[in-house]
Amino acid sequence: MRLLRDLKYTKTHEWVKVEKNKARVGITDFAQHEITDIVHVELPEIGKQVKKDQPSAVVESVKSAFDIYAPLSGRIVEVNDNVLNNPELVNQFPYEDGYLFAIEISDEKEIDSLLDADTYNMLIQ
Repeated sequence: MRLLRDLKYTKTHEWVKVEKNKARVGITDFAQHEITDIVHVELPEIGKQVKKDQPSAVVESVKSAFDIYAPLSGRIVEVNDNVLNNPELVNQFPYEDGYLFAIEISDEKEIDSLLDADTYNMLIQ
């Protein structure tokens, strides 16, 4: 299982890449292994306001549907249309081509509540 040190993580298995006032979001390698084969993805609308820890997207696998939570509050400024047509990208490249959406961060203090790679790794052990 891969963890990238330059990312932040949540207890609900989302990863976050903070770039200035924008955060790119996906699910962790651990999560995609647990979910198994992803067959459908529902992404939020661009412009939608999201609140930290509230459901913002859905991934469906052969097992079940799983809510994806916003790791930070803000406005959706980008969605990864590639995963709509090719949901398997989330399984194949969870940290790269399989990202889900990006948020324009409205409260930078919330970044401090995210986990670093070592803390997240202890959570999933």
